Amino acid sequence: QVQLVESGGGLVQPGGSLRLSCAASGNMFSINAMGWYRQAPGKQRELVATITTTGTANYADSLKGRFTISRGNAKNTVYLQMNSLKPEDTDVYYCTTREANGIVSWGKGTPVTVSS
Repeated sequence: QVQLVESGGGLVQPGGSLRLSCAASGNMFSINAMGWYRQAPGKQRELVATITTTGTANYADSLKGRFTISRGNAKNTVYLQMNSLKPEDTDVYYCTTREANGIVSWGKGTPVTVSS
């Protein structure tokens, strides 16, 4: 079992930046990817970005160039740098991990609000 705790969400003006963090604990040895999804009320959860243990990143096409995913040196953390934020980026952002056996874990989410 992997436990995930997100942080860094909040209120930001359009055009601003935020950096989300996610710390993983528990059975991390079999994790082969970490990432971020987001979800608005009444909508399906959607991919933001993922990164494998070898550093290969994958992004939602609509977010390429504004969002950057990275892993910490300790390998149990993942970050999401979000720049040029727009009101439509307002969502709850969830950290996720995928293990080699296919098990997916989720954090409780951190809310991001982009508004003037």
